[in-house]
Amino acid sequence: MMRRRYEWKLKNRTLLLGERTLIMGVLNVTPDSFSDGGRYDDPDRAFARAVELEEQGADIIDIGAESTRPGSERVSEAEELRRLVPVLKRLRDRLTIPIAVDTYKSAVAEKAIEYGVEIINDPSALTWDPLLARTVAQHDAGFIVNHMRGTPETWAKLPPMKDPLGGISGDLAASVHRAVGAGVSRARIVIDPGLGFGKRREQNAEILARLPLLAKLDLPILVGPSRKSFLTQPTEIETEFATAAAVTAAVLAGTHIVRVHDVLRMKAAVLVSDQVLSYADAEPVETPAAQDPRKPRGPSQYERPSRSLSFPRTPRGTKPE
Repeated sequence: MMRRRYEWKLKNRTLLLGERTLIMGVLNVTPDSFSDGGRYDDPDRAFARAVELEEQGADIIDIGAESTRPGSERVSEAEELRRLVPVLKRLRDRLTIPIAVDTYKSAVAEKAIEYGVEIINDPSALTWDPLLARTVAQHDAGFIVNHMRGTPETWAKLPPMKDPLGGISGDLAASVHRAVGAGVSRARIVIDPGLGFGKRREQNAEILARLPLLAKLDLPILVGPSRKSFLTQPTEIETEFATAAAVTAAVLAGTHIVRVHDVLRMKAAVLVSDQVLSYADAEPVETPAAQDPRKPRGPSQYERPSRSLSFPRTPRGTKPE
């Protein structure tokens, strides 16, 4: 499929989306996250991990200080800031790539932006704190609208969605409308279908398969399949292979950004997927063999400049305002 191109406006830079898939590296500074809870809840370890993620090829770092794993309970604003602020202080002006913070609380977003955060990733799509959109608008931050159905405490009890993509698309359209009504420019918004966020296990594969339907919203798409429970396999390495398969499917379906824990390994999957996708966009070329059906076809009916599986390091996917 043809992947649309966008310019994602942040406060101090513009990210080019669609030329290649950008990689968002996950950094959880929580004691109870699904896959790495407690590993980076120390500010020094978190700082070292953020630097490592950038060196491994991340285009964005996404920091979460409140878990949204199934069954998790909400934490207070004070506790979220206690976990988050020391890390942001250490990271300020130390990375060349933008930092996102995963939060639905307007007060937490306000404080995060004060410490240099350029993107707010709302896991609730403005259903938990409507004031968040106004905070984003006031600071010209980038905004990720992530679809969530129910709450982590109720996910296990929810029935399957009758029309997953139809419901997700309608809900995201409504959330984007609220964000724009609060002053957020569409040029600052990215949408995320929220794999695993209140969806039944088997429906996540359906969402990936029908992801191109979200293109009708005419906004960049982010997908976060990394280590989600619907991909869980008997061993950790098998789960990473399953994640790589989901990342590949997302890229080939037109995703602009993938959110992953293992940047180093998933970067390889993204690079190959991007190369495959580049040929999907190629125009057929009429060769003499193609014009005369009696003649055998050549080895290729498409012309496309060759691409190597590498890309520039710094700056990555940015251009000055």
